[in-house]
Parts: sequence; structure tokens; C-alpha cells
Amino acid sequence: MQHADDAPVLRHDADGVATLTLNRPERFNILSEEMLEALTDALASLADDPSLRCVVIAARGRAFCAGHDLRQMRARPDEAYYRDLFSRCGALMQAIVALPVPVIARVQGLATAAGCQLVASCDLAVAARSARFAVSGIEVGLFCSTPAVALSRDIGRKRALEMLFTGEFIDADQARDWGLVNRVADDARLDEVLASLTATLCAKSAVALRTGKAMFQRQQEMPLSRAYDYAGEMMATNMMAEDVDEGIAAFLAKRRPQWRHR
Repeated sequence: MQHADDAPVLRHDADGVATLTLNRPERFNILSEEMLEALTDALASLADDPSLRCVVIAARGRAFCAGHDLRQMRARPDEAYYRDLFSRCGALMQAIVALPVPVIARVQGLATAAGCQLVASCDLAVAARSARFAVSGIEVGLFCSTPAVALSRDIGRKRALEMLFTGEFIDADQARDWGLVNRVADDARLDEVLASLTATLCAKSAVALRTGKAMFQRQQEMPLSRAYDYAGEMMATNMMAEDVDEGIAAFLAKRRPQWRHR
């Protein structure tokens, strides 16, 4: 019987932040079938939680995530199996994007292949200075096609292709410069820097956070003129929210807002 602390993904909730921790440190938290299912289920359990302000995806041990389980994949040399596996992985990454609140990757150690894809799929990322990132499928003759989807949307065409074609690692500072992560912290201060970011998000209006994430994702797929039309519609709708009335009143009165939707 599997105990809660032996589960592939651990969940901890505190003050509007749900932390999902990958819990296979001895295997570098690889995205085995078991891990994919557990993380997908964990994200699904968060989708309708009105108390959430943000979600953190973290990991135990020396690595954040070393990508797919190559031994497990090699044991089933069947194209239909591979199609299903990569479809499930894609669905997981899309679930992160679709989650109504910001999702932050807390990265230490290695984030490679689908592990790098996981970082790129999150809305924000905080990395330890010792963290390293790569999409290294090319080293075994496999182009990282599914990681390329998230990576190219995060860091742009030429930088993504450099990583994909070479398989070379980039360090945390370069990942920040390229836009893969937002903040880099000395290893001992990683949780401190993460806590500062989550506290900032939790102090914001829940209505604004949820409206903003949904709007940002949708406008990226639109032509410029349609994006502005859509953004204007969203701002007009957002202006009617009670939180905006309170926020503007607080700004004019030079006081802290008391959000009505916690």
C-alpha cells in the first residue's frame, strides 16, 4: 500500500498557494507514466479551487525533472504507445497553461528534455543559480519535438533551435537572459525568493489574476487588431468587477485595497 508521502506528487496548501512537489528524487523526477498521471490528476484537482492565488511546481532532490523515462519507453517499442504517451504529456503541459491562476516552476538541479518543457510551460519560473537546462534528445537521435512547442513560445525561434539542435546546457543566468526563467537565486535563498514572488501574487486581486492569465493566453494566438479588440473587451468587463472599484478607491485614498474576492 502506498503511503501519502510515497506518492509521485505531493501537495501542500498554504495561504492561497498550492505546491505540487515531484517526489521521485532517486530517479531525477522523470516523467514516467506514473508521474504524468499523478501530476495531471493533481492539476485537475486545482482547476476549480476558488481559494487559489497561484500554484508552484517543485521537486525533491538534486534534479527538477530529467524528462521522459527512456527505459520505460524503450521497453515498449510501439508507435501507438509513443503517440499516446506524447499526447498525454502534451495534455499535461496544456493543463498548466489552462489553469486559471499563475503557475510557477521552482527549479533546482537539472531540467532536461520534457523537464525543460515543464519549466517553459509554467507562467513564471524561479531557478537556483546551480540549475541547468537542456533539451538533449538530439544526443540519442531524437529531436525534442514536443518540448520545442513550449520552448519556442518562451524564448523565441533561434534560441530554441540552438538548444534543440545542439542539446547543449544553459545555466540559470542564461536561462533568465533568454526568458526561460524570471528570477535566479543563490541556492540557499531559492525558497526565500520564491516566497517573495508568491506573496506578491497573493496580495493581488484574485479577479485580476484569473482574468489576466486567461486574457494573456488567448490574445497571443490572435492577429494584432483582433488582440486589441479582445483586450479592450476584457478590460471593459474587468472594470465592472467589485475589486476594481475597491482598488481605484484605495488608490485615490492612498490606502491598501481590501479585496472582496479572496
